[in-house]
Amino acid sequence: VLFLAYFAMQVIYARRKYKISPPETTGHPEFERTFRAQANCSEYFPVFISLLWVAGIFFHQGVTAACGLLYLYSRLKYFQGYTAAAQGRLAPLYASAWLLWLLVGLALAGLLAHFLWP
Repeated sequence: VLFLAYFAMQVIYARRKYKISPPETTGHPEFERTFRAQANCSEYFPVFISLLWVAGIFFHQGVTAACGLLYLYSRLKYFQGYTAAAQGRLAPLYASAWLLWLLVGLALAGLLAHFLWP
């Protein structure tokens, strides 16, 4: 939640810096990149939290927590890279996507183990 608050604050600062009033979402390219980076991170947050929760309950809390921390770090790098230049988002985007798929695998493995094997 702190990451989402940080991202939202960056959008507010960019709005003030480039004098873009809500509800406008276009204007200076740096504002648009900041706005899109914040929106993209917010869109994936429910998926991340759901997978983190299920994998933590049914697989292993330590492994899941490590994946969660790596995911948050990669999203922070994504946000920072995207606000600097659109191409700066790609490597962290791939890393965060890979971590989400890993969490999907952990959650599925945990659910299968819990419900299929006594």
